[in-house]
Amino acid sequence: MKDKIQKLLIANRGASAVRIIHTCRDRKIDAISVFSSADRMAHHVFMSESAIHIGEPPPAESYLNMENIISAAKKANADAIHPGWGFLAENHEFAQLVVDSGFIWVGPSPKVIELMGNKADAKKIANEANVPTVPGIDNVNSTEEVRKWMEKTKVKLPILIKAAAGGGGKGMERVDKIEDLEQAFEKVKSEGAKSFGDDTVITEKYIKNGKHIEVQIVADQHCNIVHLFDRECTIQRRNQKIIEEAPSSALDDNLREKLFATAIRLMRKIGYSSAGTVEFLFDQDTKEFYFLEVNTRLQVEHGITELITGRDIVGVMLDVALGKRLPFKQPDIKLNRYAMEVRINAEDPKTFNPSFGTITRLKFPQGPNVRVISGVYEGADIPPYYDSLLSLLMTAGQDRIGAIKAMEHALGKSIRIEGIKTIAPLLLSIIQHKLFLSGRFTTDFIEDNLTDLISTIKVTSGEDEALKIARYLAERSSLGPTVKM
Repeated sequence: MKDKIQKLLIANRGASAVRIIHTCRDRKIDAISVFSSADRMAHHVFMSESAIHIGEPPPAESYLNMENIISAAKKANADAIHPGWGFLAENHEFAQLVVDSGFIWVGPSPKVIELMGNKADAKKIANEANVPTVPGIDNVNSTEEVRKWMEKTKVKLPILIKAAAGGGGKGMERVDKIEDLEQAFEKVKSEGAKSFGDDTVITEKYIKNGKHIEVQIVADQHCNIVHLFDRECTIQRRNQKIIEEAPSSALDDNLREKLFATAIRLMRKIGYSSAGTVEFLFDQDTKEFYFLEVNTRLQVEHGITELITGRDIVGVMLDVALGKRLPFKQPDIKLNRYAMEVRINAEDPKTFNPSFGTITRLKFPQGPNVRVISGVYEGADIPPYYDSLLSLLMTAGQDRIGAIKAMEHALGKSIRIEGIKTIAPLLLSIIQHKLFLSGRFTTDFIEDNLTDLISTIKVTSGEDEALKIARYLAERSSLGPTVKM
């Protein structure tokens, strides 16, 4: 095995690729980007030392095209490949292809990725490791099986129908009325087959007063496993996270230690190495937590963990991929502050419909308690082919209120994005809401409070003030106002 990575190919785009390039620069590693025809002028392309075209805009022809990415790595004489998040990051076949092609795979082993890639299989392993799981039924073949399970276990609506191979909020439907069961079942089955190549379905009890809490794990190939504390990702829309906090304000010290021990026990059982996240659903009523899944990749929200611990998670992944031991032990990991992250998505803040076009003006917050990972720049075109995530905005404070105040200033007074719509106004509305400030919110927060949240969004023309002034001056010369004929 090589003892150094000199050239790293990043099999991703946007903010994901940019984040990895940051660590490459710190370590003087040549970052090699890949890009589709639609991304030829993308931010990650300009930031890297070199960039290689891998196909046309549709993901299947570019960022999901394994052979084209491997060919690009060979062409660039890369030592290793980092998948980022999304696209092929949790594809065990791609991970194996990378290894078989002679490159270093920056991530957990293909075997572990495959093991955790199916929710039903992952739950089975969790149960074997004495990790509590949400009550449910696996490998469901019909809605009749769901009805019988509900009757036998006395589970009440709502329930969740999930694609066993799903992830990232996709392939999941909540059923509130029994007459909607058939439609939800067929929809999930269809989406599972189309998006993940697996139409296996599982059903779970819905935890009404739940919070989404996860534990960041880093592990090496020498059986050393360390947690980097927890994150809360409860604020979601369409089952996808938009605000994250670290650590969670919902846990006391005893619950937190129990959660960490449970996560480490599971990761040790599956032989995990690299960075990964164990996700749990926390029931605020019973104070019980249930295993959801293991994310066998770098998480979008890893940055706030880096802020509160001072550790470079991408750097750890690179070291572990080279066979190095973790450079720290559990007692070395200390919390130094509180952090939160919002996802700046190119979407209408009231409808969540995608927004495409050209960014005519872009200004991000700055300051000692602000961190930005941006996949775009002023003048960049936002294509319709990919995820709507533009940038990650993070703030930190000595406590939760301090981080919120910094975020409120960043969203309310500092950020400026024009030419397209973003959910920044909605994010500001959320963090100013009394329930959010109190910490008394659940995964249903946006759905339950959407009308209230939208009512506080201020609608602006989006026209830059400087342009308004320039137009005013152009229409009024020293000889008096322009006369329109």
